[in-house]
Amino acid sequence: MSGVLVIFFLLAALAVLGAVSLILQRHPIHSALSLILVMVALAGLYLLMGAEFIAAVQIIVYGGAVMVLFVFVIMLLNAGEEERTNFSKLATFGGIPLALALGGVIAAAIARSSGHLPPPAASGVMSSTKEISKLLFSEFVYPFELTSFLILVAILGAIVLAQREN
Repeated sequence: MSGVLVIFFLLAALAVLGAVSLILQRHPIHSALSLILVMVALAGLYLLMGAEFIAAVQIIVYGGAVMVLFVFVIMLLNAGEEERTNFSKLATFGGIPLALALGGVIAAAIARSSGHLPPPAASGVMSSTKEISKLLFSEFVYPFELTSFLILVAILGAIVLAQREN
């Protein structure tokens, strides 16, 4: 096995373990930290594919800003540890066969695949971060600035909601 394949399997296993931990954690802060682990593993997978810009956005936007927002909401709501309840009969008896069926469909799709990687992207496709940034700050500057304005409004709204009444 090549080194890239080993790194891929390590990052994929880390992402799956983080996702399972996200679901099984009882405390919401621990779930948010597990989600950060998944986002970092996905950024590593993007780096393996040669998408440096997407990997950086994955860490900065999702691993940073969105997770800070999640933790802020968890703190604002003062969410405590989750109480366990009994599952419904439908979830108990329907969930296991559906999970097995999904696993079978995924296994069949993997078995049918040729195992070869797709050909590299065409040369006309923009792939470098420099080209993407030129396009972002020239042709798409208005939507970019509008998005930053909406984020600013969301931050101000969160501050107003978090402010305690005197």
